[in-house]
Amino acid sequence: MISTYEKMDRMYRIQRHIYDFTRKYYLLGRDVMLAGIIADNAKKILEIGCGTGRNLIILSRKLPNAQLFGIDASSAMIKTAVSKTRAANIEKIKFACALADDFSYSTTFNEQTPFDTIFFSYSLSMIPDWQSALKNALDNLTGNGTLYIVDFYDFAALPDFFSRLLKRWLSIFDVSYREGMDSYLLSLNDNFIRVEIQPLYNRYCFIAKVKKCLNS
Repeated sequence: MISTYEKMDRMYRIQRHIYDFTRKYYLLGRDVMLAGIIADNAKKILEIGCGTGRNLIILSRKLPNAQLFGIDASSAMIKTAVSKTRAANIEKIKFACALADDFSYSTTFNEQTPFDTIFFSYSLSMIPDWQSALKNALDNLTGNGTLYIVDFYDFAALPDFFSRLLKRWLSIFDVSYREGMDSYLLSLNDNFIRVEIQPLYNRYCFIAKVKKCLNS
């Protein structure tokens, strides 16, 4: 049985070269989510499933004083991300090849303090054990940190034929909406966590904001 690292490298060994060009047509809502992170004026930011580094490059230009980090399970994608950031004359982003459910700010990046913002951009829909990935992300946030998610939703308000076609296409890449994720996120609401979910484009995708309030 191949490892997650090998699987991701096989999937993206070729795709990484055309990833940004093709994904811009259907990975909707990414810039809406990034606008929220920018408005927060976040200082220490991690992207889980950073791919080619596209989102982190945008943030580096909008938040020049922020510390930026990215992890991905594909070493091939990390190579592309490093290449793209160097081509953009950006040196401050730190990348690592790691899994969403077992990285840590201390062992993966040798950092002394957690992140104040972590985000998933269309990566949870590829992670089988997404609950563990979410838990680990929350564990790596500061006491008043924020977790952002943008990903495919349930397509419930889209035309049925389009929904079926889209699901079939995404399945080729082992991508699917994680059933019950919205309910799971909302179940985290308590005195110490605040959760907001915003459906976009007739439930094509959603943005979630999970705010920890342990220091309040």
